[in-house]
Amino acid sequence: MSRSARVVTTVTCGLLALALTACGGVQGTPGGSGVRDPYFPKAGNGGYDVTHYDLDLAYDPDERHLTGTAEITARATQDLSAFDLDLKGMEVERVTVEGRRARWSRNGQELVVRPHGDLDDGETFRVVVRYSGRPETITDPDDSREGWLPTGDGALALGEPVGSMAWFPGSHHPSDKASYAITVTVPEELEAVSNGELAAETTTNGRRTLRWRTDEPMASYVATLAIGDYRIRRSTVTTESGGELPVYTAVAPSEEDAAREVLAQLPEVLEWAETNFGPYPFSSTGAVIAPEGAADYALETQNRPVFPGAPGTGLLVHELVHQWFGNSVTPKSWRDMWLNEAFATYAEWLWDEDNDGDSAQETFDALYDHGEDDHEDLWSFPPAEPPSAAHISDDPVYQRGAMVLHKIRQAVGDDSFYDIVQGWAADRRHGNADTADFTAYVEKKAPDTDFGRIWDEWLYGEGKPDRP
Repeated sequence: MSRSARVVTTVTCGLLALALTACGGVQGTPGGSGVRDPYFPKAGNGGYDVTHYDLDLAYDPDERHLTGTAEITARATQDLSAFDLDLKGMEVERVTVEGRRARWSRNGQELVVRPHGDLDDGETFRVVVRYSGRPETITDPDDSREGWLPTGDGALALGEPVGSMAWFPGSHHPSDKASYAITVTVPEELEAVSNGELAAETTTNGRRTLRWRTDEPMASYVATLAIGDYRIRRSTVTTESGGELPVYTAVAPSEEDAAREVLAQLPEVLEWAETNFGPYPFSSTGAVIAPEGAADYALETQNRPVFPGAPGTGLLVHELVHQWFGNSVTPKSWRDMWLNEAFATYAEWLWDEDNDGDSAQETFDALYDHGEDDHEDLWSFPPAEPPSAAHISDDPVYQRGAMVLHKIRQAVGDDSFYDIVQGWAADRRHGNADTADFTAYVEKKAPDTDFGRIWDEWLYGEGKPDRP
């Protein structure tokens, strides 16, 4: 259940029932503390839509201390008397709305802000939060670590699903995407790598300040920050349209030798992905290869995925294809996680098929016949309905989700399948979608195909479907 703050207003009119209309117009109400996500009900916030984050951060690795100022631009979607921001831990020092001091309170991960006056529906407003402290490492329901992950010489910030609230306040749900500017100040011997393009870099009095900009919409869970001793390489790659796409890679010294060969494949993988899935959806690309052990998993952070140690080719393919599916086409809720992971997993199958490995059909058959050997929970729940937050990254979401895509390919044939995949990426570019949106799109693109059994048995069905 979501929690709503309540602001009490004294009614001075004679009749309580007429108060809202007789006392100078309708009064605002608090925005909701959460958007009723089925697995993370307090993630995100109601009553407004964020359009831009401007973060100014300074980090002291020795003390593990972060100082931040977050300027958030948002548009009210109702008359607001109060609204929430997601922020876990940290000490809040000051909050202003439209330049005026605002009252605020804390309730768990909720920072409840009460502006000096109501905000009107449709009004664009700016809230500035000054905060500091030691950011937290958050343990997910599946026991993985996210949020702020200290490393030997810096830190790594990873946000899936709700870890970004450990290092900046915001509306931390994938349905609320925004542009970003992230300015980071660190000791001059360190690098600070984030999303988008490097807009400015200065060094003063032993401190280095870097400013990163992301103009395309980004969900907060794919925002990242990698601070430490990294070897930086800038280059460009030619896109399918003939343009030059900036490539920015950051590699921990301990991973340089191991990463060299796989990073050399990045232009080839991007060219292959554009051929299969359509134009690359962002204005730069690359990778961050952190020290081995910095995190327990790789993550498709926007523009440049993060890898804890040098990845293999399959993992590079997986995370780069997420730029289309997950980062550009982003799920409306965490129930729709399979729309991210099925496409990225199936991309690995297709890469193997196109590069003298097993065909996608052979991979499908091996999973169907022997999946229980390596994927004990493969048939434990349907891809579109994980039973809880602890299971949104389990095998049915990845592998069985990829099997759903293969069944669609079998049903419509290769030409129609790639038309569907590329059309889906283009139609929902930089937006959000859920499973119902996807199935409706597929049916619209292939109206003469009966997808009933695929949806009923493979996407939503319990247990292992019968082989046709």
